[in-house]
Amino acid sequence: MKKLLIAFSSAFLLLFGFQNGALAASNTYLVKSGDTLSKIAKTYKISVVQLKSWNHLTSDIIHPKQSLNISAVKSSTQTKKAQLNVVKEITVKATAYNVSCKKCSGITATGINLKKNPQQKVISVDPKVIKLGTKVYVEGYGYAIAADKGNAIKGNKIDVFISSHKEALKWGSKTVKVKILK
Repeated sequence: MKKLLIAFSSAFLLLFGFQNGALAASNTYLVKSGDTLSKIAKTYKISVVQLKSWNHLTSDIIHPKQSLNISAVKSSTQTKKAQLNVVKEITVKATAYNVSCKKCSGITATGINLKKNPQQKVISVDPKVIKLGTKVYVEGYGYAIAADKGNAIKGNKIDVFISSHKEALKWGSKTVKVKILK
């Protein structure tokens, strides 16, 4: 009976376990006293820019019991809301990039470590066209954040981050629509 109880408790914790104030399966975090944006960003392996962007924060000030979005993953309700918050739609030439080269640091202009977060949806942009930190929806790629810039990215061009070199080559070069989200 004791072994069964321990096994059940372990399974429950694994399934519904808590991690630093947030449910493991949740995409929100409840701020505790003493928390900072940089501490929360580091814990969840995201950048402060992303955290501020996803939560529409204009300063670094947060308060205990404040709920923060800690993931770019959208529920279907959030997706519908995001679709309603399209500020602008532009057509761009899109190529793909990855960070598999020896000289590539994997750190974006906004501080996201793509080598440690290979599933992160990031695009490289010309900040004169799309501001860094902007949430976007890229046709054929999905929801992403404009978190990087590159020397060859000028005007209506973007690079989409794809962790696999093979898949990045498959993407090739194409013309796509980008929805700038509020």
